[in-house]
Amino acid sequence: MDVSNSMLQGGYQAVLEARSREEFRQEVIRFAQSLGFATVSATVVLDHTVGESEFETVDNTPESFASTYSDRSSWRQDPVMQHCKRQSVPIVWNQNTYLACGQAGMWEEQARFGYRTGIALALHLPEGRHFMLGMDRAEPLPNHPGELTRLVADMQLFAVYAQDAAWRVVMPREPEQISSPTRLTPRELECLRWTMDGKTAWEVGGILSITERTAVLHLNNAMHKLGCTTKHQAVLKALRMGLIR
Repeated sequence: MDVSNSMLQGGYQAVLEARSREEFRQEVIRFAQSLGFATVSATVVLDHTVGESEFETVDNTPESFASTYSDRSSWRQDPVMQHCKRQSVPIVWNQNTYLACGQAGMWEEQARFGYRTGIALALHLPEGRHFMLGMDRAEPLPNHPGELTRLVADMQLFAVYAQDAAWRVVMPREPEQISSPTRLTPRELECLRWTMDGKTAWEVGGILSITERTAVLHLNNAMHKLGCTTKHQAVLKALRMGLIR
């Protein structure tokens, strides 16, 4: 194994063993720089309900660009972010990526801070979890297809290791608050199952031969027991705990 290969392998293991958010951040930066990228960001996303997600990002974004970079409202116009939101295939981007969708100004703004080209990808995981990794630089990427393919492959493998550590140190999951599945009554579980299928409280009541008010009461009780504020959060939590399928 050559020296660069050894360093990459060591980077995989090192990020996997990160014990804190800052240690994770340093390993991500070290790995990106070993591939020739000046800046890097790693973001974990946890979907709670449709349109409601929790984000945590570690990066080495220049302070002068940090407020612009972290403005999530601009992500809707950013072709790289939109690609990662919808696909798991990595995207190799440059100025042409932004020109093609009418966002030349966005590229020009970020290019002033060294974000001229890069590679980005997303891993879309079960239970509404997502992990996005982006590495950027001012210099052009390699022209040789083999070199570029190797960069993408190294990054993909690193992302698999990094996401495992990220959920542990960047967005650790809180212990479930419910002590036993028996705390939810059979009726509460039935209401959650039908809600998962997109049924309204009125429809759930008709299916179970109970009033809409009673169906709402069962859902509210389930939400309270699961420590959730919406019925959709309760469904997601019940799914994670294996209470409904």
